[in-house]
Amino acid sequence: MKYRQLADTGVFVSELCLGAMTFGGQGQMWEVIGGLEQKAVDEIVHRSIDAGINFIDTANVYSAGESETLLGNALAGRRQRVVLATKVRARMGPGPNQVGLSRLHITEAIDASLKRLGTDYVDLYQIHRFDALTNIEDTLRTLDDLVRAGKVRYVGCSNLPAWQLMKALGVSREQGLERFRCTQSYYSLAGRELEREMIPLLKDQGLGLLVWSPLAGGFLSGKFTRNSGDDTARRAKFDFPPVDKEKGFTILDVLSTIATAHGTSVAQIALAWILANDAVTSVIIGARKMTQLEDNLKTVDVHLSADDVIALNEVSKLAPEYPAWMDVLPSDRLPGQERRWEGLRSRP
Repeated sequence: MKYRQLADTGVFVSELCLGAMTFGGQGQMWEVIGGLEQKAVDEIVHRSIDAGINFIDTANVYSAGESETLLGNALAGRRQRVVLATKVRARMGPGPNQVGLSRLHITEAIDASLKRLGTDYVDLYQIHRFDALTNIEDTLRTLDDLVRAGKVRYVGCSNLPAWQLMKALGVSREQGLERFRCTQSYYSLAGRELEREMIPLLKDQGLGLLVWSPLAGGFLSGKFTRNSGDDTARRAKFDFPPVDKEKGFTILDVLSTIATAHGTSVAQIALAWILANDAVTSVIIGARKMTQLEDNLKTVDVHLSADDVIALNEVSKLAPEYPAWMDVLPSDRLPGQERRWEGLRSRP
């Protein structure tokens, strides 16, 4: 296992992070996604730690808190060996204030999460989504208070657009509050939108990137082709995140060719492509079966060639959008000079 620094914290986390969304099955959606009970959770968590994974991510909303409970039980006697992350934002009860990023909800949610996890602190506490009803300063000041109280070591965000993240960083800087150190965002060969604005922002501000659903909800696992699928797979029952299927199948064709050349699985190549991006801190892997976990763990031994990366980049590239296509205009040239669109970049 290899380790990467989480932004500028000085904390090193494994480049593969174990995701706990498959733990528990309270609620129809969570039963489809996971449904794992304590015995299976123990096996997956313990095998992951033995393989060198020291980073585990969950959320209070996963199976209505059951994921945190099962994970906490599995970590008994092993808590100090992992960097533990969870999230807050989603509805956790029927009351009008049992949802969101208000001071009221966050302070209640962290105590409930700590109790379920069987610990007195979490290493990384992340806001799960944006809350348009709550002043971002209130949210950040509450998170800052949790850090000062020792209940949280670092804070992060998830699923924010770049402008919201930059606004939050500006408020933290202005008010002297604990700032987000990373974002947990969707990124895969079938969904590269993060490259438009978020990844440049992360590099500019020195933040970490934790990737969720790197296999596009199982679409890039190798179980799906134009002519066949797997009725037992999560993707067959829960078609998320959204994927351009036709483009996705073309990506899978290239993945399959490269996987065959390496003598490895399609999933490992898809994960290795993400890890080849220096903006990425850790890739979150989830498993319902031990065989899935074992296959994902082998990703750290896959080394893509430059030609492999080029082929995958080309087949999955984004269509240029404004204002990106303005960058190729030769704005620093005098009228009448040769104009070339391909490969040009505006001067610094």
